[in-house]
Amino acid sequence: MSITGVSNLSMLTPHSPVGATQAAKPLSSGISEAGQGAGSTSFADRMSGALQDLGKAQAQAEKSATGYEMGAEQNLASVMVDQQVAQLGLQLAINVRNKALGAYKDIMNMPV
Repeated sequence: MSITGVSNLSMLTPHSPVGATQAAKPLSSGISEAGQGAGSTSFADRMSGALQDLGKAQAQAEKSATGYEMGAEQNLASVMVDQQVAQLGLQLAINVRNKALGAYKDIMNMPV
């Protein structure tokens, strides 16, 4: 088996940037400003809702695990899925908290 060299490098020509061929489109076409509009919610409301959903997912995981242990639940796959959903939700909440705390520390360390 032999390795052949690349002989046709003329096919590799630089392409023009996307911005040069297309007109710039405004970014706000369909995106409402923060805090405006009837359907907008605050960060605190979204976090509160996410934490409530996390609590529900953890309660469901505990309920399905208890049901499986007692013999009421026969499907181990659904129990494991509920456990994984609760675990991933908790990991997400921890990561969001860590990012928010890091941003707060960065802001507090900024010179005034």
